Amino acid sequence: MASVIPTKILVIRNDKLGDFTLSLPTFALLKQCLPATSLHALVPEYTRPVAEACPYIDKVVTDPGQTATRHEKLQFYRTLKHQQYTAALTLYSTTRIGLLLARLRIPVRIAPATKIAQLFYNHRISQRRSQSIKPEYVYNLELALYLLKLYGIDCNVEPQPPYLQFDSNDINQLRSTFCTQFHIQPNQLLVFIHPGSGGSANNLSPDQYAMLANGLAHNKQHHIVISAGPGEYEMAHKISAQLPGNNHCVYESKNGLEQFARHIAFADLFISGSTGPLHVAGALNRPTVGFYTNRQSATSLRWQTLSTDDRRLAFSP
Repeated sequence: MASVIPTKILVIRNDKLGDFTLSLPTFALLKQCLPATSLHALVPEYTRPVAEACPYIDKVVTDPGQTATRHEKLQFYRTLKHQQYTAALTLYSTTRIGLLLARLRIPVRIAPATKIAQLFYNHRISQRRSQSIKPEYVYNLELALYLLKLYGIDCNVEPQPPYLQFDSNDINQLRSTFCTQFHIQPNQLLVFIHPGSGGSANNLSPDQYAMLANGLAHNKQHHIVISAGPGEYEMAHKISAQLPGNNHCVYESKNGLEQFARHIAFADLFISGSTGPLHVAGALNRPTVGFYTNRQSATSLRWQTLSTDDRRLAFSP
């Protein structure tokens, strides 16, 4: 058992957007149980805006990645060394990060007991995530609970959504501006359909999304919003072309991930495959409908959204 309360913890989840978003309950748990401890998140540049919007994270550190130059790697090492972390909690373990943390000589280093990377940690937990017995966010919480137990902290707090929040007045104003821009009646329900996957998961085809959108658009209370991130605009417009006469618009997210998250915050329903934006919607506790593959490592249980049970619907073959 560690002897003193940790003063500064580095939490690592440096892979994709959805994976990082499902780590937000971990930050919530640690901040509520260790209010005086400074929590730092190590993330890639892409997910940094979401990390900065999380109220439980005190500082965000950007991982330059595997392809960083020698100078960037050295600067990265010096940045972490300067922080003098008491503990490191790795939610997604790689050999590169494991070796780096060992070189930094962080006293407490915790990670899942998987792959060769586990050799660089002095505390490991066997989880077997690929069996998909539990939700991904629960696996992350188990590591945080292990850390708390290591420091003799008995914390019965159960974090609750939403894990991301924006000022409600700002979101209401943004929704009003959006409705004006796309000539949407203020009382209509905004049903976001996000057909892109970011390459992270199998998904419905554009034709299937168009069929779904046409079915929903028959209810005149709904306005369909086809959302698209960078590289997904052509797909969104292909779906739009199949919705003649139905209330819909195409929202192209061109102003960064945080602005996209703010738009998701006023969605009355968010529909997509199991990808990053769906999990952002869940973290905001918006109602979600997710489509999942039938792979054991990608089930709807493991990758369920963070929204409450009554705001979550999942489909898989």
